[in-house]
Amino acid sequence: HLSLALAGLVSCSIGLGQIEESSNTVRLATSTSVSDSGLMDLLIPLFEAETDYVIQLSPVGTGTALRLGRAGKVDVIIVHAPKAELKFLEGDYGDDYHPVMHNDFIIAGPPSDPANIRGSKDVTKAFRRIMESKSAFISRADDSGTNKKELEIWKRCGITPIGANWYIELGQSIGATLSYSSENAAYTLADRGTWLALRKKLDLELLFEGDPLLFNPYGVISVNSEKHSHVNGAGAKAFNIWITSRKIQKVIGSFHVDGEKLFTPASHTDH
Repeated sequence: HLSLALAGLVSCSIGLGQIEESSNTVRLATSTSVSDSGLMDLLIPLFEAETDYVIQLSPVGTGTALRLGRAGKVDVIIVHAPKAELKFLEGDYGDDYHPVMHNDFIIAGPPSDPANIRGSKDVTKAFRRIMESKSAFISRADDSGTNKKELEIWKRCGITPIGANWYIELGQSIGATLSYSSENAAYTLADRGTWLALRKKLDLELLFEGDPLLFNPYGVISVNSEKHSHVNGAGAKAFNIWITSRKIQKVIGSFHVDGEKLFTPASHTDH
């Protein structure tokens, strides 16, 4: 599993007592799916109340978060694209990785379901039906984790949708993409957390779910402060340890919208 490979590249032994004093600002880049779900609105005040640190949040796509990390423009990232995360760690851009939580991707679309994807057996068949019916599909087209997963599925289908008149590249966050899909009676791929958080505002239905290919793991990575001396390595590691602690993992697991859990914590084990 990629998660095992990711974990094997970094040390998980650092403790809070080993972290040296540094700047109290921690620059955190998260995938927009984490931000749009509302989870960070819950977690950031808790972290700031329990530590001497203040979070400077940048909700961006996973690809952008990784680029910011490579450039040393943030201190810690929460992302959901395991293959890209592995390359980031292999390049020595991150020095502390832990899985945080997971959910899954779903396909949302117009209630009329013109492509008839409700009857699909797997996600590749659902995508093929959308293409064959030339039903509108909205792509985030922003190098996010969701976009990476969407393109992976098209590739498995043997389909290159870019340039087709039914395929719209939006270049926006998952929240904006869901809203645009709702306004234009279109299909889109979304993470379950953001879908649950926003679904009451949307004229869309969850039309496909459950394929193992749609598993969606999130990890936290401290940016390597040895590559960039201005990176707040102490603050990043403090956040990394805090978000994967038993207490906060339980908080993540108890985060619900309308009685439905948005994320499953990776573990309840302290480091």
